[in-house]
Amino acid sequence: MRYTREVSEALDAGRPVVALESTIIAHGLPRPENLEIARAIEEVVREEGAVPATIAVVEGMVRVGLDREGLERIAGDDEVVKCGARDLSVVMARRATGATTVAATATLAVRAGISVFATGGLGGVHREARESWDESADLTMLGQCPITVVCAGVKSVLDVEATLERLETLNVTLLGYRTDRFPGFYLADSGFPVPWRVESPAEVADVHHARAELGLGAIVVANPIEEPLDAEVHETVLRSALEAADAEGVRGKDITPFLLERFHRDTGGASLEANVRLVLRNAALAAQIARAVA
Repeated sequence: MRYTREVSEALDAGRPVVALESTIIAHGLPRPENLEIARAIEEVVREEGAVPATIAVVEGMVRVGLDREGLERIAGDDEVVKCGARDLSVVMARRATGATTVAATATLAVRAGISVFATGGLGGVHREARESWDESADLTMLGQCPITVVCAGVKSVLDVEATLERLETLNVTLLGYRTDRFPGFYLADSGFPVPWRVESPAEVADVHHARAELGLGAIVVANPIEEPLDAEVHETVLRSALEAADAEGVRGKDITPFLLERFHRDTGGASLEANVRLVLRNAALAAQIARAVA
């Protein structure tokens, strides 16, 4: 692992650090806005008093925190692969460059000594999982990694109810941040409740420390979007996107980016704006929690 000086000094001094994923930069946002947004996410973390550590693999080396050149490489290089936890060893061995998913970022963050992580939305159980067994590796990672993840729930294109059942089975602690309802990424309410509600970063930090004493897995802090998409528009676009995916034979890991791209197109960019807002909001809250934890 190679750390930026900023991240290394913060960890050595016990100052708050927030891990950030890099897949959203390489594969989740359009160019060239992705680089600008990546910088904005890091800046929000700094403004809230913590140090951002965007994680990626660059030419086989795990990078904990990206310098200007590294961030530009992840944002602009067509050869950057989407790197899940299972891909890490291959990408490293081949000296390749990979943008890390939620599962890979959390895995590396814990090894780097970082215990708070901000992302957009989690992966989960896909809608056709009863036939395909398609389930994100994010879920099993959350059952194993001692990390606190701030997110806007799970992506609304997934089977939310099945995902919540899996989180329960995997003993993942689920907290609603100032909400009793589980958010659905573009939607503030996915239609399902959360088992526990918290009101402040300090309250999350208390749970974080208790979890550490017990040696359990992840805490998911579900932070709802402030300005959600219109529910009717969301349902219409989702139905159309699912039909298009089925017609074109889109399956597996390609389904989520396909559906999100359809949302971007069919909402006239409103879904992309919502995505950026929720990621910035999650980064700010994660920094506040990291400060409380420290």
